[in-house]
Amino acid sequence: MIKAAILGSTGYAGAELVKILSMHPDAEVVYPASHSYAGKRFSDIYPGMRGICDLVLQEDDIDKAAECADVIFLALPAGLASKLVTEKLLEKCVVIDLGADYRLHDKAVYEKWYKTEHHSPALLNEAVYGLPEIHRDAIKGKRLIANPGCYTTCSIMTLYPLVKNGLIDTGNIIIDAKSGTSGAGRGEKLGSLFCEVNESIKPYGVTTHRHTPEIEQELSEAAGKSLMVEFTPHLVPMNRGILSVCYARLKDGVSESDVKNAYEEAYGNEKFVRLIDALPETRYVKGTNLVDISYRINERTGNIVAMGAIDNLVKGAAGQAVQNMNIVFGCDEAAGLSCGAAMPL
Repeated sequence: MIKAAILGSTGYAGAELVKILSMHPDAEVVYPASHSYAGKRFSDIYPGMRGICDLVLQEDDIDKAAECADVIFLALPAGLASKLVTEKLLEKCVVIDLGADYRLHDKAVYEKWYKTEHHSPALLNEAVYGLPEIHRDAIKGKRLIANPGCYTTCSIMTLYPLVKNGLIDTGNIIIDAKSGTSGAGRGEKLGSLFCEVNESIKPYGVTTHRHTPEIEQELSEAAGKSLMVEFTPHLVPMNRGILSVCYARLKDGVSESDVKNAYEEAYGNEKFVRLIDALPETRYVKGTNLVDISYRINERTGNIVAMGAIDNLVKGAAGQAVQNMNIVFGCDEAAGLSCGAAMPL
């Protein structure tokens, strides 16, 4: 059995990790840690896990975690992982960081967007961006995996086949994305209160959202040249889910069959990607590691509208982290992750 430690296990993403790993056929949680609730049982914080995970929560001590775990999941705020991960640690165990510290290849870009110092820049070249459908071969056997962000996972996967195959003008890509409130985390914030979010939808981080350079980095690699995107996220009054609607102009001569073939080539054999004719809805991926992708071509304007939907806590966080763990350790990639959305929703 793969022994797993989770630092930050009582946040939403960390708790989702505990849930998934508790059902995993080849892994077990041996060190659930929480800065806020150390000494209490996990099931006291999340009563829905009674009888499934009643482990006592430990302190967020990465050295103690490394003594008993094969893999450490870090579900911590930006800036903390780069202080904790060292070469010595990586000699002992695999680290999968659900935060942002190792996603961006360039230290200066990270510090510009996250407004904090990166404390282990030497490890940036070793970290692998953990988007399996694109970087599966690079993930195998690696020690440090940078788990992608939620918005980035949905947006990159929706646009990747179009960019990779040179089907769109990359000079004017617009991404309009919407997320449920769990994306803001479990901490007490005025903006997350029920009365503040219910019956309302609002944009935020306009032109400044931290996931922008992550999207640009991965799509630039796909395009083979530097590109920028206009990314605007919105907060919507639901618990889970992300919907990314992406707009771009098709290049002259590109046909609908070219687009269809690009998506089929990229994702036709992927376990967690569903290429659908219907328009995607977040309720149909809720609680799953699935990505639903669809598109429409506007013959009148020459634009394509590409759409993707994920659960921000599963494929956008914990589920993808477990998918990465499965790849690193040579397990069935779908182990612990094969479930459909609950019905009715």
